[in-house]
Amino acid sequence: MGILLIGAVPLTACRPSAAQSVAVIKTEFGNIVFEFFPDIAPKHTAQIQGLIRSGFYDGTAFHRVEPGSLIQGGDPNSKTGREDTWGMGRPDLPKIPAEFSALKHVRGTVSAARVGNDKNSATTQFFICCRAHPEWDNQYSIFGRVIAGMNVVDIISNAPTVEGTSRPKQKIAMLSVTLEPRSNYPPTPPQP
Repeated sequence: MGILLIGAVPLTACRPSAAQSVAVIKTEFGNIVFEFFPDIAPKHTAQIQGLIRSGFYDGTAFHRVEPGSLIQGGDPNSKTGREDTWGMGRPDLPKIPAEFSALKHVRGTVSAARVGNDKNSATTQFFICCRAHPEWDNQYSIFGRVIAGMNVVDIISNAPTVEGTSRPKQKIAMLSVTLEPRSNYPPTPPQP
């Protein structure tokens, strides 16, 4: 017995929309899950989700950790490059213009890292806040928030670091980063 196909549905139609997707970062310490804010940061959401779909983040490291403050990752140099290049990024990556909003950098915020004082220089790197950082409001583009796994973020932020740096002594890899339907996770309260 054969299968009759009346019409084909494009692959993109089968994917959840940006608002209906969450990122799942698998680490050796457990998973970190964050939702996106496509209505607030559509360009950041589109770029990060596209990179996730391509497998870009698989094997990258959380190269910067500050106890009780933040974790940062997503630099392609942290896959196979020398450790002294981690966090430097690559100049050939497309830049995302700033998308500032009324959202605040509170615990669980996922925000775009950038180069120095250039607010329009975000590419692939992002950071997750372990506590509030009001000094970063309207300085960095918030594009998501953690909805599960803040305990994992806390564990990573407290990893031992190379003396005089914020780089973990042992590589803390994003083993895989995937997109899953938002409906797989319970609703979260509004951001303060």
